[in-house]
Amino acid sequence: MQQQLEFLNEKEAQRIEEKKRKLDLLRKSANPFAVKGFFKDTLFLIYTNSGSFSGKERAAAIETRIHGLTSQIGVDSIELITNENSIDLVSGDKIIMSISENDALWNNTSRQVLANEYKRTIIKALHQYKEETSLSTLLKEIGLALVVLLFMFLLLRYINRLFRWTAVLIQKNEGTKINGIKIKDYTLFNASRQVAVLLVLNNILRWIIILIAIYITLPILFGIFPWTKDFASTLFGYFLTPLKSIGMGIWSYFPNLITIIVIVVVFRYVMKAIHFFKEEIENENLKIAGFYADWANPTYQILKIVLYAFMFVLIFPYLPGSNSPIFQGVSVFLGVLFTFGSSGSLSNIVAGLVLTYMRLFKIGDRVKIGEVVGDVMEKSLLVTRIRTTKNEIISIPNSTVMSSHTINYSSDTTENGLILHTTVTIGYDVPWKKIHQALLDAADRTDLILKTPKPFVLQTSLEDFYVAYQINGYTKEANKQAKIYSDLHANIQDCCNEVGIEILSPHYEAERDGNEITIPKEYTQKGQDKKE
Repeated sequence: MQQQLEFLNEKEAQRIEEKKRKLDLLRKSANPFAVKGFFKDTLFLIYTNSGSFSGKERAAAIETRIHGLTSQIGVDSIELITNENSIDLVSGDKIIMSISENDALWNNTSRQVLANEYKRTIIKALHQYKEETSLSTLLKEIGLALVVLLFMFLLLRYINRLFRWTAVLIQKNEGTKINGIKIKDYTLFNASRQVAVLLVLNNILRWIIILIAIYITLPILFGIFPWTKDFASTLFGYFLTPLKSIGMGIWSYFPNLITIIVIVVVFRYVMKAIHFFKEEIENENLKIAGFYADWANPTYQILKIVLYAFMFVLIFPYLPGSNSPIFQGVSVFLGVLFTFGSSGSLSNIVAGLVLTYMRLFKIGDRVKIGEVVGDVMEKSLLVTRIRTTKNEIISIPNSTVMSSHTINYSSDTTENGLILHTTVTIGYDVPWKKIHQALLDAADRTDLILKTPKPFVLQTSLEDFYVAYQINGYTKEANKQAKIYSDLHANIQDCCNEVGIEILSPHYEAERDGNEITIPKEYTQKGQDKKE
């Protein structure tokens, strides 16, 4: 008999152990149902079904029976009755709940221990309910609520007084301490406008403080009464839960933030080093063979864009939400928008870079781009701006500059000089030597035409009625061509008039004897003298 009992006990222990192992596996995914007390506080949890009652129905039934005990005077009359398969919690002739073996195993204890714990919990809740709902307690809570309301009334009153005082103080200081806000020469706010802005900010701050005071006071007021304590915790939760989420988010993001800061600092010092070398090359303190000083700034700008883009690529994975589909979708959308919206601008930027490194012209050069003649006043990645001789500002897209022919009058002027030339047409009756000398004298009288190299005359064509004479002179002042040409033309007229040369092209047919020739008489006279 003893051996049979030991065998049965051992078998029962094995059964219980097996059941515990199964429950341990189920415990991770279990969804217990809470039995709420009189003030919405959780008394204990129900994990298992009982007969035809599901866990949810069982918890609701137990909660209803506990709440029904408030009508009984003897709350200490709860007893435990042990049955074959359960222990019942009984009050009078009513069963509050039955505790089975499964309940005990789910709570990792025995039925007797769990039944005693539930009994103490229920009795404690009943005592607390009777104490909280007694007349003396209710009077105290009402009195405390009135004190809180009085304090709230006084607080709001003095907050309004404080901000009315600050509003009056702001208005009194207009024109004395409040004189407006200036950024260099720009007046952002004059005194009256600054006062108006400060009054608006004063009012906004007043309402923020009032709302914060009300938000803090309401949970305190609701927390006085046991029926509204749950609502008080909910109100505090609306404020504290977002703050907690923000704090936890910042704390969890802190390692990524440190990584981003390190990357930014490293790239900042790299950019400082590149900027230093850029300044040295621009000031010609550092010379690199084949690299011109005017290349320094555009090269620096290109490196700056490339390095910042590379820095953003490194930082991107560490940005909050970078892996979210929305963030990635917005990034793709912005990329497509930029690509389609800047196709024309990109062609101008590429052309601007090519022009920079081709060194077609620099700031201040006199150039001719297409039909536009003037001095270069600005070169950017998008356009080149030209100031004409009439003081007109013409902006030419860099892509247009690339597709047009460009003449630079200034690039070689300082070394070899620029040749200015103009043409006059004189009839065959004027000796060429005479007109040559007159043109050379006119060039010699013109101030900005160099004496060395000497001016020279070219006969560019022999037409039917006249000869085309071209006077050429060197100058170092390419940007003053209009004045030089004007002075040269005036001097040509003076010199020709002084030696009796008419500047005209005889497009007419003269009536003459057939034996008469057009050779000047001085030439024919010289020929006759030689014969004699």
